Amino acid sequence: MSTVKHHPPIVETHLDLLWADEAATTAFAEKLAAQADIHHAFITLHGDLGAGKTTLVRHLLRALGVQGRIKSPTYAVVEPYELPDRQPPLNIWHFDFYRFGDPREWEDAGFRDIFASPGLKLAEWPANAGALLPQPDIAMTLNTLPDASRQVHLRAATAIGQQLLLGVGT
Repeated sequence: MSTVKHHPPIVETHLDLLWADEAATTAFAEKLAAQADIHHAFITLHGDLGAGKTTLVRHLLRALGVQGRIKSPTYAVVEPYELPDRQPPLNIWHFDFYRFGDPREWEDAGFRDIFASPGLKLAEWPANAGALLPQPDIAMTLNTLPDASRQVHLRAATAIGQQLLLGVGT
C-alpha cells in the first residue's frame, strides 16, 4: 500500500503598508502594475465603505494603461476593460459584489466563465459572493485611520500572489 504525500499549502506571505495620502496609493498601484504576474492575478479588496478600494483600482487601471472613464461597478456589478495593444494583451474585470444578497448570484451571473479566462480580476466586497469565488492571489484589506491615511494589509496565498508582493514590497 502506497502512501500519498500531501504537500503543505503555499506559505502565506503578508505585507503591511501605510499610505499617508493618495500619492502613496498611486505609487503602490504603479508598482503593482509593473509586475508581470499582474496579467493573470485575482485580487480581492476588503474594507469599509470609503476605505479607498475603488480609488486603488482606478489608480491601478490607469497605471496599466486604461484610458477614459473608470466607473465604479457598484450597480453594474462588473466593469470590463480591454487593453489589446499591450504585450501581451490584457483583459481586466473589476467586480463589486456589495449589492449581492446571496452568493448564488455570482453563479447565476455567469462569472465562473470570466474567472476561468485569462486576465486580471479585481473584486470589491468578495465576501458577498461567498465561497464560490476562487482563492485570490492577493487579499487586500484597507482601513482608514483617524488622520485619513490608509493602513493596508496584503496577504498572498498563491505563488502568483507571493511574486506580486515581492515586487511591490521592495
